[in-house]
Amino acid sequence: MTSAPVLALRGVSKRFGAVQALTDVELEVHAGEVVALVGDNGAGKSTLVKTIAGVHPIDEGQIEWEGRPVSIHRPQDAQHLGVATVYQDLALCDNLDVVNNLFLGRELKRRGTLDEVAMEQKARELLSTLSIRIPSVRIPIASLSGGQRQVVAIARSLIGDPKVVILDEPTAALGVEQTAQVLDLVERLRERNLGVILISHNMADVRAVADTVAVLRLGKNNGTFPVQQTTQETIIAAITGATDNAVTRRAARTTEVAQ
Repeated sequence: MTSAPVLALRGVSKRFGAVQALTDVELEVHAGEVVALVGDNGAGKSTLVKTIAGVHPIDEGQIEWEGRPVSIHRPQDAQHLGVATVYQDLALCDNLDVVNNLFLGRELKRRGTLDEVAMEQKARELLSTLSIRIPSVRIPIASLSGGQRQVVAIARSLIGDPKVVILDEPTAALGVEQTAQVLDLVERLRERNLGVILISHNMADVRAVADTVAVLRLGKNNGTFPVQQTTQETIIAAITGATDNAVTRRAARTTEVAQ
């Protein structure tokens, strides 16, 4: 990709007291690109995402937005730039319906009162353009399946017209069909020319939708790989920090048996 990335991290470091969580991390996300951020537990993925989202301001380095340096000190700064984050807990209100969850904190008003008609219309349009199928936009969130809740949370992140969407383990604890529904939506985000950062432990999901895989290990970059030109074993070796691990040994045994 030759154009400037919509989001770039240059030598970003973050520490918490004596703990160095991130060290000189580099990351680029282009418009219309899905970047999978992978690594073992404790690799720094959550910390990195929270620096982009404004939860943990960086200590060193630079964040660039569309080629220019920017400062992100709080979540509002990230949102103002065009960063939307969907955390694993989704932060949905079970007692509210889909419409009111979509516009929570961004309610449309007319003459000082909530414009329920306008919000319902925009909700239907948004879900339709994303090919999201739910029984009704007026059904309580508590009545939806896990996959439906996830896609509603992702749809809500688009209300503010972001340019980068961060998805934190969006398919965790979902069944096969629900996972497919979420992955389809990730592809539609790319079709809308959004940059997507996908945090996932599921290599099948990563290989299904990601263009690039960025590996973190012990708070540092440990490789950036184009998905189509890279084997799963290579990526797992970068995650574990070893060329010889359980996955590569199993693959070798399988090859020997086949021969």
